[in-house]
Amino acid sequence: MVAGARGGCALAGGAHRGLLALLLLVSAPLRLQAEELGDGCGHIVTYQDSGTMTSKNYPGTYPNHTVCEKTITVPKGKRLILRLGDLDIESQTCASDYLLFTSNSHQYGPYCGSMNVPKELLLNTSEVTVRFESGSHISGRGFLLTYASSDHPDLITCLERANHYLMTEYSKFCPAGCKDIAGDISGNVVDGYRDTSLLCKAAIHAGIIADELGGQISVLQLKGISRYEGVLANGVLSRDGSLSEKRFLFTSNGCSKSLTLDSDRQITASSSWQWVNEIGEQVLWSPGQARLQDQGPSWASGDSSKNHRREWLEIDLGEKKIITGIRTTGSTQSHFNFYVKSFVMNFKNNNSKWRTYKGIVNNEEKVFQGNFNFRDPVRNNFIPPIVARFVRVVPKKWHQRIALKVELIGCQITQGINVTMVVVPLALLLVLLSVGIGIFAVLRRKRKKGHPNGSAKSQKRDCWKQIKYPFARHQSAEFTISYDNEKEMTQKLDLITSDMVDYQQPLMIGTGTVTRKGSTFRPMDTEADQAGTSAEACSHYDCPPSSSRHEYALPLTNPEPEYATPIVERHLARAHTFSAAQSRYRVPGSQQAHKHSLSSGSFSPAAAAAVANSVGYQRPQGPAPAGPGYDQPKAGGCLPAMRAEPDYQKPQMNDAYSAPRDCLKPLNQTAVTALL
Repeated sequence: MVAGARGGCALAGGAHRGLLALLLLVSAPLRLQAEELGDGCGHIVTYQDSGTMTSKNYPGTYPNHTVCEKTITVPKGKRLILRLGDLDIESQTCASDYLLFTSNSHQYGPYCGSMNVPKELLLNTSEVTVRFESGSHISGRGFLLTYASSDHPDLITCLERANHYLMTEYSKFCPAGCKDIAGDISGNVVDGYRDTSLLCKAAIHAGIIADELGGQISVLQLKGISRYEGVLANGVLSRDGSLSEKRFLFTSNGCSKSLTLDSDRQITASSSWQWVNEIGEQVLWSPGQARLQDQGPSWASGDSSKNHRREWLEIDLGEKKIITGIRTTGSTQSHFNFYVKSFVMNFKNNNSKWRTYKGIVNNEEKVFQGNFNFRDPVRNNFIPPIVARFVRVVPKKWHQRIALKVELIGCQITQGINVTMVVVPLALLLVLLSVGIGIFAVLRRKRKKGHPNGSAKSQKRDCWKQIKYPFARHQSAEFTISYDNEKEMTQKLDLITSDMVDYQQPLMIGTGTVTRKGSTFRPMDTEADQAGTSAEACSHYDCPPSSSRHEYALPLTNPEPEYATPIVERHLARAHTFSAAQSRYRVPGSQQAHKHSLSSGSFSPAAAAAVANSVGYQRPQGPAPAGPGYDQPKAGGCLPAMRAEPDYQKPQMNDAYSAPRDCLKPLNQTAVTALL
C-alpha cells in the first residue's frame, strides 16, 4: 500500500510539472505581445513638426525585457532632424539592449553602451521608426530624443542649459514636450533665470512657448544677481536660486503689461460671501476686492459646498484687448486658507456668446493650474492669446472656499500692428501728393506761357503800388508805352487837371535806368556804336540830356516822328492847368469850352501861354527853386524843327503815362513832402 501510495504521488507530481510547463508556453506569447505594444516607452509628446521621446522611467533605470517602438513624422517634403540628448544603455554589444532608427531606405544604428553615438542625425526622409529594446541589465538611464523638421536647424534638446553657450545673444528652437523633463530652473520672468537653468523649461515657465507646441526662443545673457526668487507659472515650479555669475532673460513682443481696472463696477461675480466677525460686524468679500494689487481680503463665493452651482468671477475691460496671461492668488489672509486649485477661462465680446478657452492639440477645454496656497501668486499664459472684452474665471477645484484675486496681462489691440498696414497707406499718400504737386506745377507753367506779362489785375495792382511809392526802386517798375503805327488812327490825349489846390508836379516813376526788353528808353549798357545816332535824333522830340546820362528817348523804327510825353495823374473831380513859368517849354492847358487835343493841329506855345495867363495857377508852398522849374530845351536842339512839322504823331494814352525818368531833375524835399 505504501508503494502504491508513493507511485500515486509521483504520478501526481509529474502531472503538476506538465501543467506548469504548459502555462509557461501559453504565457510566453502574451509577454512578447506586451513588449511589442511598447511597454518600454516613456514620456512622448509629438506635434506637427517637433516632439520629445524618452525611455520608460527616464532618467531612472529602464526596465528589463522591454520594447518601445514609435514612428515619428514631420510634414512631407521636409527632412527629419534627430538629436540625442542622452543615451545610456548598459549593453556593449547591442545584442539585446539597443536603440535603432529605421526608414524606408536606410537604417541608423543600432546604438548602445559606450559607442561614439552622433549627437545629431539629418535624415533624407520625413518619417522614421524608433525602436528601443532592453534585455537583462543592472543599470542604465535609457535615452532622451528630440526631433524637428529641417525648418528648424537650430534645434536643441530639453536638457540644454544656458551655461552651455558663451554668446551674449542667441536664438534656438525648443521642441514640444520639455515641461515634464527632469531638471531644475531658478528665477522668474521679471528678474531673469540663473544660467544653470534648463533653457526650454525656463521658456515654458516664462510663457514664451507652450509645452504642446514648442517654438523659437531668443535669449539675452546678463550679469548674475545675488538671489533668484522662484514662483509657479504655467505648471512649472521654479526654485529659489543663489548668486551666479550670469543670468538670462527672454525677449518677447512686449505684450505683457498689467491691464488695470479703474472701477469696482468692472468686476462682477456670481455670488459673494458675507462674514460676521467676532464683534458682530458683517464683512463682505465683494468682487470689487478681487484686484491683485489691492490690500485686504479677496473675493469669495457665497457657497462653500463642492456640489453648489457653478461660480464665476467676470471682468469687463471696457473694450476689446489682447490678453496674454493671468495672475491669481487666494484669500491672502492667513486666517482664511481659501484658494482655487484649478480653473477654466471663458470669454466673449459685445453681443456674442460665451466661449471656453481650449487647448491647441486636442481642442478640448483647457484646465489651468491654480494656486497651491492662499498667499503666493501663480501665473498662467494664454498661447495663443485671448482677444476679448469680457472674461470669466470659472473655478474647477478649490480648497475650503472659492477665493480669488486676479490680474490680467496683455496690451491694447492696436499694439503690435503690422508695419505694412501703416507704411503702405503712407507711401500711397506721398505718391498722390507728389502727382498733385506735379500737375499743379504744369498747369501753372502753362498759365504763365499764356500770359507772359501777367494778368491785367496784377498789372493794375503793381501800377497803383508804384504811384503810391514813386521813389521806390523795383526791378520791373517801368511802364512800356506803345504806339500805334497806323497813320489813319487819330489819337486823343485827355488833359485832366489835378484836384489839389496847390500845383502838383508830374510824378516820376522810378529813378533807375530802364533795362527791360520792349521799353522805349535806352538802357545804360547801350552799345558804343549807337553813340553816333544823335544826328538822326534831331528830327524828333528830345529831352535835354544829363551830363552823366544818355539821352532818355530814342526814335523807333517807324518812319513817322514819335515822342514820349510825361504822365499826368488823372482825376475826375476838378480841372486845373499846368503853367509854363519859363518860355519855350510847352505845357498843355485847358479851355473852358472844350478839352484840347494834340491831334487837332491848333496847339501852340502862344496859345498855351494865353490860356495860362487867363486861368492862372498856384505854385506849391515853399522856397522857389534856384533854377527854372522845368529843364530848358537844349540849345540848338530840334524843337523848332518839330514845330515846323505840323503832322507829327502823338502817343496814345489810356489813363496815365510815365514821364521819362532821365529827363527830369529829382524833386526837392518840399515837393516830396507835399506829394506824401
